[in-house]
Amino acid sequence: MRKKTALAATVVVAALTLSACGGDSDEKPTSKSSVAEVSAQQDTKPGTVLHRPFTKPDLVLTDTKGQKFDLRERTKGKPTMIFFGYTNCPDVCPLTMSNIAIAKKQLPKADQDKLQVVFVTTDPERDTPASLGKWLPSAGDPSFIGLSGDFATIQAGARQMGIGITPATKEKDGSVLSMHGAQVIAFSPKTDEGYVLYGEDTSSDEYAKDLPKLVRGENP
Repeated sequence: MRKKTALAATVVVAALTLSACGGDSDEKPTSKSSVAEVSAQQDTKPGTVLHRPFTKPDLVLTDTKGQKFDLRERTKGKPTMIFFGYTNCPDVCPLTMSNIAIAKKQLPKADQDKLQVVFVTTDPERDTPASLGKWLPSAGDPSFIGLSGDFATIQAGARQMGIGITPATKEKDGSVLSMHGAQVIAFSPKTDEGYVLYGEDTSSDEYAKDLPKLVRGENP
């Protein structure tokens, strides 16, 4: 899986490319180019504080219990981290969930209960609510929220956050290729806006350092 994040010093723009994930083959997928632009603050820290925060996606999907989940309504006023990925991803998706889970456990219990971590599948054809419910506890934490639904709806929601995703495609060798942005975006409990962006290389220690401030809606 490959992604490049470029921060322009003058215009201060982050170019977010899609990551190519092949979950059913040992062969590495070929890279494809697709870029979204967001305004961001140039920084060497793991989390990039955005000059222009994202509005929380207007998404109504299905959670792991098969219930309707209104993302804006259910996470309103709560510190929320959102990631788009899929369960058959061989590397970045499970690692990202694991790193956040490890970091979350270092928070005081009260802050752990406040933090909402949302995993939205980019492969809803295979990632049913039931399969997400089985995967998330092992890949991350039982409290993590898994959402599935119509791909077009999910894609539109991702675009509202500057994240590109494409439908999973089957290659000639039988492998399945899924393209999705590998960024985690943190939403403030004060404004409900996505104001901090994390790349796929963010470690559990780096998340652990930032989470106390994110829970309070402060800049890391």
